[in-house]
Amino acid sequence: GMVMKPEPVIEAVESLRAANPGPVILMEPWGELLDQQLAAKLAQEPGLIIVCGRYEGVDDRVRSALGAREISIGDYVLSGGEIPAMVLIDATARLVPGVVGDPGSLAQDSFADEMTGWPQFTRPAEYRGMTVPDVLLSGDHARIKQWRRQQAAQRRAHTKELKKT
Repeated sequence: GMVMKPEPVIEAVESLRAANPGPVILMEPWGELLDQQLAAKLAQEPGLIIVCGRYEGVDDRVRSALGAREISIGDYVLSGGEIPAMVLIDATARLVPGVVGDPGSLAQDSFADEMTGWPQFTRPAEYRGMTVPDVLLSGDHARIKQWRRQQAAQRRAHTKELKKT
């Protein structure tokens, strides 16, 4: 299959490095798995240079010459690195101060405290016989917070079980 040549990739990245001293990242299916912790670390960088392969990927001399860090979004193969790069950018950029309008909302994100999200509900309170849990309609913020944590813990346990199989 087709492999991207080293010369144009290396020269393009070198031309960017003067303005962007951040790490070079290659999106690769065998790379380090992107998770919330890695996204938070990358958000601290002054910038990122992301190289996306296509088909068979990028000549390995690119990784060697640029000291690139290989990152994956999961154990599957896609046609190219563009979609994984979008995932990396979204997961990372939202952690950069000023990107998200309400920084407090980041603390409530699904994986901010190692919890999977809780069930979400909106109006109406009843739809086709399905109802919003009473605790969410109570207005008791302490009970709502406790309910959310319990639900998130249950989802997290369920997710861990699924990963074992």
